[in-house]
Amino acid sequence: MAIKIGITGGIGSGKSVVSRLLEIMGIPVYISDVEAKRITLTNVIVRRELCTLVGQEIYQEGELNRSLLATYMFGHPERIKEVNEIIHPRVKEDFQQWSACFGADKIVGIESAILVEAGFRDVVDFLVMVYAPLETRIERAIKRDSTSKELIMKRIESQMSDHSKREQADFVILNDGEAPLVPQVLELISLLSKNNHYLCSAKK
Repeated sequence: MAIKIGITGGIGSGKSVVSRLLEIMGIPVYISDVEAKRITLTNVIVRRELCTLVGQEIYQEGELNRSLLATYMFGHPERIKEVNEIIHPRVKEDFQQWSACFGADKIVGIESAILVEAGFRDVVDFLVMVYAPLETRIERAIKRDSTSKELIMKRIESQMSDHSKREQADFVILNDGEAPLVPQVLELISLLSKNNHYLCSAKK
């Protein structure tokens, strides 16, 4: 079974850039946000449970009504938890099936902003955190999403703190716009390669 690394970081940290660099360097990465969207459309169980929870109108013309789902969850932590309990286990299962397709000497990754919160820490062997200062993250997110600072801050506050992520991370990549990323990613790959034999043996 492949060695699995988790790639996480808060909104605007630049984890997607790191994931792309890893892919360029030959490490396949499962993008959980993309795959979760696919699963909400194609998984019969997810569709049925979301319809039961929110209502049949959650799907319109075969597509997920994201604005309705967002409205349903906004300001209701218990509803967010219910929706996540429907989607996250199926994403985890899908990732495990995906990663099982690779050989034992292969390194693969999974990218998720809420990797730890979603309960994926136990399915990865190595956790990488992409870190950027708060103001940098806010600036990037405002530019990317064309939204307000207030909304970005609400999203940031709803996620696990950088400090908590750092405590669980095995490796931290600094993406502050000044520190070069490529040498850090190469260092990560070198570290993973050196530990590959140990990790493979520990999993047997």
